[in-house]
Amino acid sequence: MAQPQPDSTPSASPPWASRQNGSAGLRVKRLVPWLLLVGLIAGLAWAMRPAAIEVETVAITRGSLTVHVSDEGKTRIRNRYIVAAPAAGTMLRVSLKAGDPVDAGVTRLTAIDPTSTPLLDPRSRAQAESALALREAARMRVAQVLEASQAALDLAIRERDRVRAVGRAGTLSESDRDRSEVDALIKAAETRAAEFALQVAAFEVDQARMNLERPTATGDANRIELVSPVSGVVLKVMQESETTVAAGTPILEIGDPKDLEIEAEILSQDAVGIRPGDAVEVVQWGGDGVLTARVRRIEPAAFTKVSALGVEEQRVLVLCDLESPPEDATALGDRYRVETRIAVWRGENVVLAPAGALFRRGNQSHAFLLADGRARLVRVDAGPTDGRLTSIRSGLEPGDLVLLHPPDVVEDGSRVVARDADE
Repeated sequence: MAQPQPDSTPSASPPWASRQNGSAGLRVKRLVPWLLLVGLIAGLAWAMRPAAIEVETVAITRGSLTVHVSDEGKTRIRNRYIVAAPAAGTMLRVSLKAGDPVDAGVTRLTAIDPTSTPLLDPRSRAQAESALALREAARMRVAQVLEASQAALDLAIRERDRVRAVGRAGTLSESDRDRSEVDALIKAAETRAAEFALQVAAFEVDQARMNLERPTATGDANRIELVSPVSGVVLKVMQESETTVAAGTPILEIGDPKDLEIEAEILSQDAVGIRPGDAVEVVQWGGDGVLTARVRRIEPAAFTKVSALGVEEQRVLVLCDLESPPEDATALGDRYRVETRIAVWRGENVVLAPAGALFRRGNQSHAFLLADGRARLVRVDAGPTDGRLTSIRSGLEPGDLVLLHPPDVVEDGSRVVARDADE
């Protein structure tokens, strides 16, 4: 019986090998759905992530900065003169108008006549007539007293002369002679007193008679002429028509429009930083260019003014002198509106950032710095600002890119992309 020959073909894999290969393939098949799920989730997460925020950026620079305090102002004539009535009377009509030129000591402004005597009512007239009759009676009484004094004086003189004649013979004593001399002197003094009393009585009669009369007040002798005290123009006519005025009544206001100053109404918190001698720019005055001026005085007292929004504000008057105004600035007059810009701070070679790049959180200024496509919040120590540029003490350096007017959605670490300058 023949023996079976061994199979020359490769032997089949052992059973355990086939089981291992089947397990690996099964695991791969099981992992594929999970891998697909993970990739889908990653794709969805990538697709749903926030898009980069478009922002406008600007570079921090270095340069000079001048900080101004800007506010409304008015021109005003430095020295103003009010012409008033020197005495009570009837003022003649003023022929001058506002803007008319006047010369010191030459131009006649107006004239004042004395006030006419008022009319008497029946009762006042009766009282005046009675007073006149009383004064006339007193004068006649004094005249009689003078006549009696004159007679007594004549008698005393004759008696003195007789005593002197007899006294030469030595028949009278010294006392009798002295008594006659003194008596003559006394009678002479009484006569002179009576003469003065008669003059007083005559004046009183004239005074009482004048109360009944109405003498005319017109005439060059009684008229007071008012002439201009200074050269300039008439600014205002307070009293134009002819009328009765009291002493001290304002009539005209005169000033020189070439002698102008600027009166700026500055908020009190801004006026604290202003000093005499600070440079001032006058703009929006009605002409081309900018007028230059200097601060002359900051008034020490503030006043309350209600703004256009109804807010009460404390303001201070700052007086400024114009420096070499151009010819067309001579058209400026009294109380013309202008805009003033007073330089209160100036820095050279300082770090500058746009004011729109800074914002406040709490009491500290911040800015968003663009770094690696992300917005990085940085604290900034900001200095004086002119409203457009702000000086930076620390926190930013020249060349840094900061976000200009960052949107509210930007936070620290937000992805941002700079907007093209052409957009």
